[in-house]
Amino acid sequence: MTTPMHEKMVAQVAAQRAELRQRDPREIAVRAGVEFSAGVLRVKFYGETHIITFPELTVRVEATGKECGLNRSSMFFYYLLTADGVPLAGKWLAFRELPGGMFYHQAYQSYSGDRLAKAIDNHVGVFERAAKTLSGIKLDVGDAAFAFDALPRVRVAAVYYAGDEDFPASANVLFDASAIHYLPTDALGGVGSSLVDRLTGVESRDDEE
Repeated sequence: MTTPMHEKMVAQVAAQRAELRQRDPREIAVRAGVEFSAGVLRVKFYGETHIITFPELTVRVEATGKECGLNRSSMFFYYLLTADGVPLAGKWLAFRELPGGMFYHQAYQSYSGDRLAKAIDNHVGVFERAAKTLSGIKLDVGDAAFAFDALPRVRVAAVYYAGDEDFPASANVLFDASAIHYLPTDALGGVGSSLVDRLTGVESRDDEE
């Protein structure tokens, strides 16, 4: 049985595919920083290569051949449609600083930074090992922080502050300022949540549709 949300996602993905088919895949690849060869776009998401056939525009995990659901496919399509080639800015933004992000900041913090802080629970070494497994780049901020390439041109950072008897532990998942040139704010929220899933060993929940 389909739901209104499912039907909305089906329509959204169909519209994205239609728009992408009107574009030159070689130009898409250049702007998004991805490989295009033999009718296939190869895009890494947190280091895991996905293949997107053109013009069919099906999305699969290259290693397993598993086809991605609507949510994950839509994220990739947003990336390919939005990418304009702008380089990394080297400036970190909180979710509330993204366009329209202030309204959803509390919800985003609950399923990103708050969830990460609870999982780490002052075990900084566990966080550091998980980050290194994901090829995180160490940052000099907080008690532990790492940057990650979520997509070829979307960089995300996880910053952890250990707690004590006076203040609880906290964490934030931030975005390089250039990210708004590659994904809309709601899709960036999903990217941040996916990072927390990977750092905490939770099976990703953003591809259920």
